[in-house]
Amino acid sequence: MSLAHPPNTPDSSSALCGSNFAEKFDVLIVGAGHAGCEAAAAAARMGLRTALFTLNLDLIAQMSCNPAIGGVAKGHLVREIDALGGIMGEVADSCGIQFRLLNTSRGPAVWSPRAQCDKALYRSKMREKLESIANLFIKQAEVVDLIREEGLQPGTARITGVVLRDGRRIAAHATVVTTGTFLNGLIHCGEQTYSAGRSGEAASVLLGENLKKLGLRETRLKTGTPPRLDGRTIDWSRFVEQPGDADPTPFSFRSLAALESGIVNSTDDSGKPGTRPAKPAAAHWQPPLRQICCHIASTTPETLELIRANVHRSPMYTGQISGIGPRYCPSIEDKVVRFPDKASHQFFLEPEGLNTHEVYINGMSTSLPMDVQQAMVHSIPGLENAEMLRPGYAIEYDAIDPTELDRTLQVKRLRGLYLAGQINGTSGYEEAACQGLIAGINAALFARRAQQKSWANEEDAAEEISASFTLDRTEAYTGILIDDLISKGTDEPYRMFTSRAEFRLHLRIDNADARLTPHGRRLGLIDDAAWEAFEAKQARAAALQRVLETTRLTGAGLSIVTAALEANTRNEVLTTTEASLLTAGELYAQLLKRPSITLETVLPALLPDLESQRETRPEFVPWLAALAAAEYGQGGALPVWVRNEMKTVETAIKFAGYLAQQKRAIQRLRDDESRTIPTWFNYRACSGLSREMVEKLDRVRPLTLGQASRIAGVTPAAVALIQCFLQIQSRTAQPLPEAG
Repeated sequence: MSLAHPPNTPDSSSALCGSNFAEKFDVLIVGAGHAGCEAAAAAARMGLRTALFTLNLDLIAQMSCNPAIGGVAKGHLVREIDALGGIMGEVADSCGIQFRLLNTSRGPAVWSPRAQCDKALYRSKMREKLESIANLFIKQAEVVDLIREEGLQPGTARITGVVLRDGRRIAAHATVVTTGTFLNGLIHCGEQTYSAGRSGEAASVLLGENLKKLGLRETRLKTGTPPRLDGRTIDWSRFVEQPGDADPTPFSFRSLAALESGIVNSTDDSGKPGTRPAKPAAAHWQPPLRQICCHIASTTPETLELIRANVHRSPMYTGQISGIGPRYCPSIEDKVVRFPDKASHQFFLEPEGLNTHEVYINGMSTSLPMDVQQAMVHSIPGLENAEMLRPGYAIEYDAIDPTELDRTLQVKRLRGLYLAGQINGTSGYEEAACQGLIAGINAALFARRAQQKSWANEEDAAEEISASFTLDRTEAYTGILIDDLISKGTDEPYRMFTSRAEFRLHLRIDNADARLTPHGRRLGLIDDAAWEAFEAKQARAAALQRVLETTRLTGAGLSIVTAALEANTRNEVLTTTEASLLTAGELYAQLLKRPSITLETVLPALLPDLESQRETRPEFVPWLAALAAAEYGQGGALPVWVRNEMKTVETAIKFAGYLAQQKRAIQRLRDDESRTIPTWFNYRACSGLSREMVEKLDRVRPLTLGQASRIAGVTPAAVALIQCFLQIQSRTAQPLPEAG
């Protein structure tokens, strides 16, 4: 199927059945959190008439917990969203007030960008971005029910629209539900309990109850948030400053594209190819907002004693909360109970914006009563006089078992219904946003097909699957997240970690565009300017790799590299040994295979060669201009954006053996994924499978042997057995009778 961007057809919703609808759209998005914003933007930019429904227009993309984007593994997700054409990275770059690239002392696989954002400005910028998108209509209304239409055959029911609280019926070919923590949300603060989706906002009770009528398996989850303090009442001198990076790294590849320089390929208004001068290069990317410091602190023995003395008042331990909380982001009382021998717990004081005094206490999530929270805060030196603006609280909410979904995030039993975000059992803005993007893309593709025909049989369903867009575990962390959810489900809020990736050296932040931007281009989410910048970046990397693989170290270069190694005091013995082994005539690519030699080490020696090729290799012009602007040859620092781009090439050379090994493993996994399991396959006919495995396989209904192998409790022997019976059943193209 072609994924080319289609022309907009204003009357494309006219094919919907029935005339008792107040309005008709191609795609409806329920909820304007981080998942809903990405879903709405994707569907509208793919040319589908899209409506985004929210309870409050002023709280679009509200950062209900920490006003920060990214972090370990989460930064990978944001880069992938951006590479596909999503908008979270661009918005975060526009309102970030502190940028940090984490884990740079470790390997490139775990480098992760993070930004503290201005909370109010993030909402404003996201709304501004959404309102600039053609085909997207944002509406303030409460969705209370879904409209279900039964198909001609069993298993072909569809969701054809929604019902609003005022009784209006809105029609659509596809609907994406992204309700976050609002479904039957219940807030706990000590002994106090009240219904809410977030503090001060009404829960979505009617929609929550009506979703239960669809027969989907549900679970009850819990998350929480810490108190907020008045920064004017904090003695900042008592805490350790945590500044951001002096040369920050943005999330969006489009932010970096503004740094290009030189002559680039272009076309004129008539479509004829030509060239155009680009903007002058900048040595560094400059965030548009003033940058601030966060602060580091720790609890005291008095803090811990207060918590121990009052833990019986926490709803987590009174039985008041039935939902399961996130294991990797526990409340402060849970930390104290689970780690009784730990003398202190670290936390961070993080401002919520440039025009507010509100401060977020990262690491002190709690549902203890307000009086205990206040005493706990005052027990910390520097916070003795701190005023609490908002108390911390826990919130539990309904979620849908994600094994009810297929790889496109569509509900298996209800065509045209997609779920994304915390309703699928995840935690975090980034996990929600990447799901929203995938769900929005697939809802748009579904709606585009639904304009042309109505599916009613198995053959049409297969066509629907082939017309979808999915990512697998070898392509993106987004693919890992979705595969984990639909294959294993989750009994706690799911959080992404780099350790979840089998091929994390392959799935780095620096090559997210190389992995995913061609997909975004085919889908119509990457515009001409972004595509041009992407191609220029790939050309720079390819040109540098060719130079490194063909250029040899000269006598002058040998002296420069030796001096650089001897100046490296982090591993004096190793670098001295390496320096003694250097010889003129070695290829630079061979040098980079040595553990202690990096591109930063050899670049001063290589720079004259790059300069000499300015005319013959115009790809290097942006780097050379940035190096000149930074006065790199005169002792200035290597610009971070240049270093990061060059690191992609260094990684490919230095870890070529590991990457080749991963490539072979990736192919084996893809071979497993290519072995599909028909929807009619009968697991109960497979004698030798335990009842528990049969129940899990029947519930998940994996699409491939690879997915079956990742279901908890399904052994390799069981997968081999399924493959054997699959071959037998395939001969007759029908299931065998049940065993025994």
